[in-house]
Amino acid sequence: MKVAILGLGAVGRGVLEVLATQKTGLVVTAVADSKSAVIESEGIDIKAILAQKKDSGICGDLTLSAADIVTTADYDILVEVTPTDVETGEPALSYIKEALARGKHVVTSNKGPIALHYPELSQIASTKGVVIGFEATVCGAIPIIQTLRHGLAGNDVRRVFGVLNGTCNYILTRMADEKLTYAQALLEARELGYAEADPTYDIKGIDAAIKLVILANAVWNLNVSLNDVDCAGIDQVTTEAIALAEEEDYTIRLIAELIPATGQMRVAPRLLPRNHTLIVQHTLNAVAVETDLAGDITLIGKGAGSLETASAILSDLIFIRDFYDRST
Repeated sequence: MKVAILGLGAVGRGVLEVLATQKTGLVVTAVADSKSAVIESEGIDIKAILAQKKDSGICGDLTLSAADIVTTADYDILVEVTPTDVETGEPALSYIKEALARGKHVVTSNKGPIALHYPELSQIASTKGVVIGFEATVCGAIPIIQTLRHGLAGNDVRRVFGVLNGTCNYILTRMADEKLTYAQALLEARELGYAEADPTYDIKGIDAAIKLVILANAVWNLNVSLNDVDCAGIDQVTTEAIALAEEEDYTIRLIAELIPATGQMRVAPRLLPRNHTLIVQHTLNAVAVETDLAGDITLIGKGAGSLETASAILSDLIFIRDFYDRST
């Protein structure tokens, strides 16, 4: 199957590196960054493209763009890993719609289009007989969407809750372990690349809330939006509050919670026993799932990172390759 990739940031490069080294049977026929693109119907030289991107800052022809790939390139699966815009979902939303309309599968790590327009995108995909994969939009390398959709099929999932944002978890961990102030821990997170220059989406709980919306709509068809999430961040958490909690053998984590039966969703700093399974360190994510048949299940892993996110994208690609390859 032929793959086109939009976006050559850390995640896009990670996907290319994996496809260059793994024997997947997938051929990359087009790649675009924000300024240029390259299209080769027989397959591009991935190592050469990565080297060119590193040396010159562009991947290919300045007269070609991501839009050209979407509308004209020869591919079976579009991998959309451009930066997220949770206000409009653009330009990724338009790219995904156009690819689906052409009867192409889509795999994305882009939370914006999925959080804002999943029902519409799912309908287009269903009409065209293709698949949209988005495992990478929630918790990085943790296969939470596949687990909820398939691994726990037949179970009544009563609650999903956990640590869905690694930046906040890092800050709270450092405040507890080293008695740093919130400002000091945030600065350290920025210096290490765990927090963006503008960390608002992370520290205000918005990123975690978006992930709840994706799960609610994609797994349970609840048709909710970000406005339906009761959301509070960690920017008001103090070192003193954490110290008081630890005196009682508790600590504080930013917990996102979804109750499918009622559609209740909330994100807020919460007290948890220090030996709770959700108390993970630094940038790890942890998701607990309460069910009627399987009992309680907790998944822990890396919620971000180029290769970790590439792992989730690759799982969607392999799924499509194995179950939807029309050439076999």
